[in-house]
Amino acid sequence: MKKLIVASNNKKKIEEIKSVLNEVDLEVRSLKEEGIDIDVVEDGLTFGANSRKKAVEIKEYLLKNGKNDFIVLADDSGLEVDYLNGEPGVFSARYSGTHGDDDANNKKLLEKLKNVKWEDRKAKFVCVITLINDLGKEIAVRGEVEGIITEKESGKAGFGYDPLFFIEEYNKTFSEMTGEEKNKISHRGKALEKIKSEIDKLI
Repeated sequence: MKKLIVASNNKKKIEEIKSVLNEVDLEVRSLKEEGIDIDVVEDGLTFGANSRKKAVEIKEYLLKNGKNDFIVLADDSGLEVDYLNGEPGVFSARYSGTHGDDDANNKKLLEKLKNVKWEDRKAKFVCVITLINDLGKEIAVRGEVEGIITEKESGKAGFGYDPLFFIEEYNKTFSEMTGEEKNKISHRGKALEKIKSEIDKLI
């Protein structure tokens, strides 16, 4: 079975991807599971640029180490808040200055939106996924979901800004949803659904 190597070690992100792609005839593996220890510098100005950079660098590493018959999946995703002119954007994971510190990132976002009215707290999550196979063939897809940033965290599930991202239709934050609910409407879930109809081109 061909391997789909996800350019990430974020356990919850890997779980989401495995859950959505469970019917695809590929073995989904994280970098850690493949023994790959690479820290790709995400210095692109867009989600698409960062996503592609990660996919290409991991592909080149695998080829250099004699691997073949694989597909690399890399995503870059983040939050864009209208009131903050698109912040934190590509800096979402390191908004507070420390990469991956969810608590600090959420705290900074809440501080920036202090006393901002509910109707002005609109935001969207964006995800761009790049797939590239060992022959260098690429596919890129984009998923988005709109919501509102709450005034305090709510819910225990998910990660990142999920406790603050409220979906009016469900009357819940992402962190209050089941994994199934979130995957159905999330930015990453939408992008992964698009992948399902495209991935055969790379197998």
